[in-house]
Amino acid sequence: MRRGRFWSWLWLVVSLLYFIVPLAATALFSLHGRKGGLSFVAYAHVFADPQFLTTFGFSTEMALATILAGLVLIVPTAVWMNLRLPQARQLVEGIALLPFVIPPIVLVFGLIRLYSRPPFALVTSPVLLIAGYVILAFPYIYRSVDSGLRAINLRALVEAAHSLGASWGRILFRVIIPNLRSALLSAAFLTFAIVIGELTLAVMLAWPAFGPYMALEGRDLAYEPAALAIVSFAITWGAIALINLVSRGVSPGERGLGGGR
Repeated sequence: MRRGRFWSWLWLVVSLLYFIVPLAATALFSLHGRKGGLSFVAYAHVFADPQFLTTFGFSTEMALATILAGLVLIVPTAVWMNLRLPQARQLVEGIALLPFVIPPIVLVFGLIRLYSRPPFALVTSPVLLIAGYVILAFPYIYRSVDSGLRAINLRALVEAAHSLGASWGRILFRVIIPNLRSALLSAAFLTFAIVIGELTLAVMLAWPAFGPYMALEGRDLAYEPAALAIVSFAITWGAIALINLVSRGVSPGERGLGGGR
């Protein structure tokens, strides 16, 4: 038992060092923007750059649109699959793995080739960028929603609502979605983190997103890219922290029949 605890703690410490040391080195390097001591001048330059706010604002808009489109597409589909087509679960789970297998560069070239000519000329429209983001975020949204549906007694909730005369729209918005609050917020925060740091789609479709801005800053400057990396890391971990807070705030009763009232 003691030997097992020793190796467990050893690997935990090694893993923490593997992640923390590079992060700490990057943060320390970002504070050397002024000669003679540590300062936050690199962060001041980053936040004072108009392109920072422009690109971050654009990526935030795309993230919100992606979250909305992804949830609208996946939530009703996942509910219907769990109720009517449970045998299709393996097929959908296999499809959910495709964004991990197909590189984004292949995806974006396929989108450009397919939607660059009439009647579906969407290359110059942000709709195509949002569609690409939905594909990249699909595994995370689907896994979150499916886990939330498995955590509740979906069939019992739907049958109880039907027995009370509720329509499908009322069941979805007044019964199912309130019970999926934690799962939906988890999917939303994960999607936001993905879109904020995405590079390939935004570059190839020529949109002023936050990912290309960070890449361009890294070519010309030294300390500001390190500051941007820390800011991006803070945004990502902030989203994860919000997921944890929201998950802890959901009581067990909220996942049962009481959450649909």
